Amino acid sequence: MPVARDIMTPSAECVGAEDNILTAARKLTDLGVGALPICGTDNRLKGVLTDRDIVVKVLGKGKDPEKTVAGDLAQGEAVTIGADDDADEIFATMAQHQVRRLPVIDGHTLVGMIALADVARALPDPQTGDLLEALSSN
Repeated sequence: MPVARDIMTPSAECVGAEDNILTAARKLTDLGVGALPICGTDNRLKGVLTDRDIVVKVLGKGKDPEKTVAGDLAQGEAVTIGADDDADEIFATMAQHQVRRLPVIDGHTLVGMIALADVARALPDPQTGDLLEALSSN
């Protein structure tokens, strides 16, 4: 069975915890992605910022995207997956935490990102349906 490092998108770029949301939105746009890991000045992963976070938690609440920083949107400890964890473990982690994207770490180093589509391609068909159902339920 494939492991995370086999199916991830390698070399994920971070948005800095102190970067403002406007900078983060431009980075999402430039990279053509829907999520970026949030990294602190200590090079530790602080969370994941999604395009939805920007719309709902910043714009939707009338906050200024130039004054709001990415670190303000990091919620507790980031949910991650180990680089050598297999597709079943990735599936279980995504379902348990109701997330569609996971940072992949090797020790404490961010080595990539894995998205729902990556896992769907790696899992047998019945598990893919289970994952989509688990992520879609409230």
